[in-house]
Amino acid sequence: MTDRFATTPFGGRSLSHAMFAVQEKTARAREKLAEATANHPEKWTLLRSLTVARAAFFLSDRAIAVLEALLSFHPETALDGSAPLIVFPSNAELSMRTRGMSPATIRRHLASLVEAGLIIRRDSPNGKRYARRGDTGEIEHAFGFDISPLALRSDEIEAQAAEARNLARAIHRVRSEITIHLRDISKTIAAGLSEGRTGNWAQYANELAALSGRVSRHLPLETLKGRCDALAELRPRVEKAYLASLSEEEMSASESSFERHIQNSDLDHHLEKSKETTNELVQVPRPELGSGKAAALLNLRKQLATARRSQSHVRPGDSKPVQESAATPVPLTAVLDACPQISDYVRGGISDWRDLMQAAGVVRSMLGVSPDAWDRAKATMGDVDAAITVAAILERAGTIRSPGGYLRALTDRAQDGLYSVLPVLKALREEAPARLE
Repeated sequence: MTDRFATTPFGGRSLSHAMFAVQEKTARAREKLAEATANHPEKWTLLRSLTVARAAFFLSDRAIAVLEALLSFHPETALDGSAPLIVFPSNAELSMRTRGMSPATIRRHLASLVEAGLIIRRDSPNGKRYARRGDTGEIEHAFGFDISPLALRSDEIEAQAAEARNLARAIHRVRSEITIHLRDISKTIAAGLSEGRTGNWAQYANELAALSGRVSRHLPLETLKGRCDALAELRPRVEKAYLASLSEEEMSASESSFERHIQNSDLDHHLEKSKETTNELVQVPRPELGSGKAAALLNLRKQLATARRSQSHVRPGDSKPVQESAATPVPLTAVLDACPQISDYVRGGISDWRDLMQAAGVVRSMLGVSPDAWDRAKATMGDVDAAITVAAILERAGTIRSPGGYLRALTDRAQDGLYSVLPVLKALREEAPARLE
């Protein structure tokens, strides 16, 4: 059967220019396909991609359900668009395979599929759908719906599906950023108000209210980006106002709450050649507070205090040459004995310092340490000592509530010459049997 057979609809339906254009386009695409390598897409995979990209073809989810029913009548899994693929289901059977959809609704969605150029009507002289077979049992003429245009447009459908997935990922990412900005700004304003801090909190609250509300996933990406940019501009102003209200005594108290001592006497003399004046490893304890609200406020204060101290040491635009190591190198075997977990994050294990630094870069991201805190640590301690410090943090990840703030505190101590990795490794080696029990 040729493409020029049964091109007009039966009954009172008229032939539109769009229907004729689809048939012409299908015929030309089939001619090109005959000259090139045949592409036979798998029908259910193609239907899945079309479901993702249905907005680009102006199709509803119910139209996709009708198309799924039509595809179920085609016996082959692969769709060969080099020849017409006509299915001829009855209205009753088509209704059954669309989970009881009414005939009027089916007709409406069939029309939308025809208009989208994904199927072509091949109506019989009396409007019925059937196939006429020859003496050998082969189908000579079939009347129903030609689904070959779906196969011929598989590349277009896949491209639209990829674009739709990229858009969905971008929207999800921006929506997540908006949610985080809203949470951080609102809690900072709440802390400023509840603690009676100086600052124009009422104005900040009004600005936040104008940008608050439900973050709908149906909003255009540009609208979401505009809202995210406005929140990103408001957030540093609110945090700066809160930081400016903190006194020196409060800052000192916040810093001291990060510390917990580890006894590490009797160090190996061949390892101890550092300039430190203390043998302490900063830890983050869980403060004993009377209520969840007080805990949240204290945690917020600690995080903001850490941010302020980091901003005072590293300003935007500053650069500091990265050092290989700020102290006498430690044997790599000693590091791996004290921090064995770091080896799990490099394929094939750690054989040199470069492997250790690569693993530390992976671990710091997993622990939630920001790129800014990581860069400061490397610039202050040196790449090797910073990697060793991250390996030590990984060993104590179960007792450290804020690895990012923890690393910043250690970086500040290293900047003042009060931190070395040597006592840290010694303490971890001594505690290794207890950790393995």
